[in-house]
Amino acid sequence: MIRFSLSRRARRWLIAVAVVVVLLLVGGYVLLRIASSRTFQFFGGLTARVETSEKVVALTFDDGPDPAGVQPVLDTLASRRIHATFYLIGSDLAAHPDLGRAIAAAGHEIGNHTYSHERMLLITPGYAASEIERTDALIRGTGYTGEITVRPPNGKKLFALPYYLHEHNRKTITWDVEPNSFPEIDRSATAIADYTVQNVRPGSIVLFHPMYAGREQTREAIGPTIDRLRALGYRFVTMSQLLARQGKG
Repeated sequence: MIRFSLSRRARRWLIAVAVVVVLLLVGGYVLLRIASSRTFQFFGGLTARVETSEKVVALTFDDGPDPAGVQPVLDTLASRRIHATFYLIGSDLAAHPDLGRAIAAAGHEIGNHTYSHERMLLITPGYAASEIERTDALIRGTGYTGEITVRPPNGKKLFALPYYLHEHNRKTITWDVEPNSFPEIDRSATAIADYTVQNVRPGSIVLFHPMYAGREQTREAIGPTIDRLRALGYRFVTMSQLLARQGKG
């Protein structure tokens, strides 16, 4: 049997390497948790829900605009006479400017969901600026004139994007209710509506993904969700209207 004997110096070196590896792994895990946090970022503030005693809720729709989703969602909202906030992707808006104009013409708010919809993690400041500013320009091209809030794709952000938004006095918006994040709920319109109604609180921000062809169940859930929340005494507001209630009890 061959036996290996390490010198004291070699053992110390191996221990030091092991400690560095552990620290890197722990640090990476912590950064990933921070990047995915709905309530914390390194620069500036972000809003996942507004503290208020009023029974108000903001409906928000991510992605697109896409032909499969825009008109059905607009029809549902119009039939119930409410306005919502659409977080649009710049590249989709460039492909379908008419759909962006339809959203703006219906009186809804439009937010910035970046141009490429890539995760805004290990990116440069210049890339962050380009993603936001290109999309801002396309949003203004729809005729929308209100404040443009920002929602990072998948809610993920780390250094460059929060810093850019903080430096430009821009608001980062996440959410506190997202039924589409649970596969067992996402496959059923009834389950989506049930989950949303059960988890909404005064000041909640609800995130739906209704845009693309495969999101029919989500589109079907929007109307019943509105009806059931309204029966519970909730009123529906846009993001700017909800933010205006921040700190007012």
